[in-house]
Amino acid sequence: MHHVKYVKQSPEAIAARKQREKAKIADFLALTDDILTRKKQSDWSKDAFDLTTRLLQVNPEFYTVWNYRRNILVNGLFPKSSPQEINELLANDLSLTMVALKAHPKVYWVWNHRRWCLENIPEGPEVDDPLGWRKAYWDKEMIVVERMLDVDPRNFMAWNYRRYVLASMPVPRSELAELAYTLKKIESELSNFSAWHQRSKVLTALWSDGRLDPVESREAEFDILHNAMFTDPNDQSVWLYHRWLIGSGDDKERLEGEIAVIQELLDEKRQSGDQESDNKWCMESIVYYKTMLIAKHSSSVDVVGLRTSCEDFLKQLMKLDPARRNRYQDKLTQLVSGHGVL
Repeated sequence: MHHVKYVKQSPEAIAARKQREKAKIADFLALTDDILTRKKQSDWSKDAFDLTTRLLQVNPEFYTVWNYRRNILVNGLFPKSSPQEINELLANDLSLTMVALKAHPKVYWVWNHRRWCLENIPEGPEVDDPLGWRKAYWDKEMIVVERMLDVDPRNFMAWNYRRYVLASMPVPRSELAELAYTLKKIESELSNFSAWHQRSKVLTALWSDGRLDPVESREAEFDILHNAMFTDPNDQSVWLYHRWLIGSGDDKERLEGEIAVIQELLDEKRQSGDQESDNKWCMESIVYYKTMLIAKHSSSVDVVGLRTSCEDFLKQLMKLDPARRNRYQDKLTQLVSGHGVL
């Protein structure tokens, strides 16, 4: 490492380190053999359970051991335990997975075991409050996910898990609150594609259920997007979300309006003398939406003028982005032939 003085080790020190490593490997292999033997023998004992704890603390990616651990709980420990004791066992396993996720945040098997634990929380603690434990755990789980996304806002596994938690909570969280959360994440980092994706899912649900006015809320979304475009026109996430929001292009007025906004952005960058004035995403989007106008509204637009404009942009893109020259050439060929480029 930089600025760290290298200290040469003596042959004796090197030999001692290698011996310690060999001993650790031997212990790990012996522990693994013991556990797999117990698994074959359907050993559902507390001793076997404790051995899986030791092994998973060393190697949390050992999915076979996670599976065996769940079998021990279901077949060995749960039948002998009260609801309170089951609750404590699962609480301990949630702590075990939390430690593992801090070091290995993208290991599927750890996330899977955490889900299983939450899904098996018993009813309680009181007869008149059967959701008490479950609500407490799921509410805490939402806090856990938010902390993980604070550390890595683009952790796609954490975002997927967040959707699972939202769908599983015994007392549902407001989807309007989730909409506010995604906006907070987007405002802190425009390139957070996972946050944009989550936002699209929440909006789709709200629109389909009639809980949010689609016309008014779409206008608000376009305002957010316009601000994002002018802030960072090179951000792919913004343009992909914009295409999602445009949809199939049935709204001619909206298409023409968005083309005008993007053209304004492109003109502004060119007038400013920006080194990246010929923005690839601006030009690609204009081509995409103009060809959509041709495909959807040919009877009420200047098809020849739109096609000529698209041809000009595609020729510019071939020079600006030579790595994708053949892609643009294919689009140009389709456009000239009259088949469109969508």
